[in-house]
Amino acid sequence: MMYYKDHAPPHFHAEYGDSEAVVQISPIGFIGGQLPPRASSLVLEWAALHQDELLADWRRCRDRLAPVPIAPLE
Repeated sequence: MMYYKDHAPPHFHAEYGDSEAVVQISPIGFIGGQLPPRASSLVLEWAALHQDELLADWRRCRDRLAPVPIAPLE
């Protein structure tokens, strides 16, 4: 998830069950919260594959535009 008018640095929120983490987009890494180890690995892998798209969506959200959906990890 990304929120309109969210604070810097560029990041997104990842949820898994009752857990939530905040993931910085560049460089990719956790900056808050916590996920189970397996979920953490999958989130980081997905973010690395889609880093450019995530940064573009961050800019769109900052401009109050809807983000473009990004494909899930297959």
